[in-house]
Amino acid sequence: MEKFELTLLVGKKPADNQIKTLQEYFTEMPMEEILAGLYFAKSRWTAKDAGVLKVGRKSIIKKEIHSVTSEQAQWRLKNWKTMIANYRRLGYSYPTISRIKKHFAEISKKRSK
Repeated sequence: MEKFELTLLVGKKPADNQIKTLQEYFTEMPMEEILAGLYFAKSRWTAKDAGVLKVGRKSIIKKEIHSVTSEQAQWRLKNWKTMIANYRRLGYSYPTISRIKKHFAEISKKRSK
């Protein structure tokens, strides 16, 4: 196996453990995998920096069901077609909408007793 030396310019001096970790990555992993990971990391960082990084499904569900009363959950379940239209307009996927509905059903049963 041939060895090559790579020089990187970085904004601030990395810690010794960071340098060691980078050396391990470049030694153990194929270059294509490293570049794919860096491409993903750069895309994520760019989206985060621009403020368009979408949050995960769990966060979306928590945001939608947070502090919903039993009465509100029941109303939303009765008017579910309208709720689906609103959620689709927000860009939620059908599996996410289904999970939200499941939580509304639990809330309406749990608190109405």
